[in-house]
Amino acid sequence: MKSKLDICQNWLPRYTGTATDDFADYILLTNFNNYVDAFAKKLGVEIRGVGRYMPNATCKKTNVSIINFGMGSANAATVMDLLVARKPKAVLFLGKCGGLKKSTEIGHFILPIAAVRGEGTSNDYFSPEVPALPSFKLHKFISEKIVHRQLEYRTGVIYTTNRRVWEHDDDFKKHLIQMKCIGIDMETATVFIVGHYNEIPRGALLLVSDVPLMPEGVKTEHSDQKVTIQWVDMHLELGIESLQQLELHGEPMKHFKY
Repeated sequence: MKSKLDICQNWLPRYTGTATDDFADYILLTNFNNYVDAFAKKLGVEIRGVGRYMPNATCKKTNVSIINFGMGSANAATVMDLLVARKPKAVLFLGKCGGLKKSTEIGHFILPIAAVRGEGTSNDYFSPEVPALPSFKLHKFISEKIVHRQLEYRTGVIYTTNRRVWEHDDDFKKHLIQMKCIGIDMETATVFIVGHYNEIPRGALLLVSDVPLMPEGVKTEHSDQKVTIQWVDMHLELGIESLQQLELHGEPMKHFKY
């Protein structure tokens, strides 16, 4: 295996337990098995890759697949590289994030206009000067679907970090406040940059799951279960509906070659 394509064509099935051609043209990414479970139950399809690194499910009728790639920027880069083997028409990350503004409450949706590359992983793909951006047309289409459901959403810049435990660090929190970011996560910037590198249209629809600048707002098992019960089904439905309608009515995602 000499080329990147050769490696990815071999590794995508190895990581997912699913043949490359069995994935749909539109891919949802998630960090949580319950999203994959809910997707499979909602659309009446089987879960593949149980016991592998990236369990997944595909609905041929909607032409949408979902993959749980795990947590963190390294895993986000891995799945966005492996998808080179499939060359999806669009990838949408359904992630959770911490809200950093008073206007971002638990249960709000965020469509990031950009992400700060604080994770470091993306530096292996482009120099730090290159911004981490979503595909505008994909986000434009998703925003229309959110408004159609009469839901509120926020836009702004997400800070992506490799640090998982930082909520106790007052200096780091002051740094976040100074940057005026709307939320913080561990994957969005990487999804955007590696998608750009691999010429894959990409976006992110984030669900605010905690407000970690306040000690009482740090995520716990109990608070995360509450978020799951109240908002995860809607999060997933928006993702499925957006990609399905994009297939039927959306504009082409890319007009020019890189």
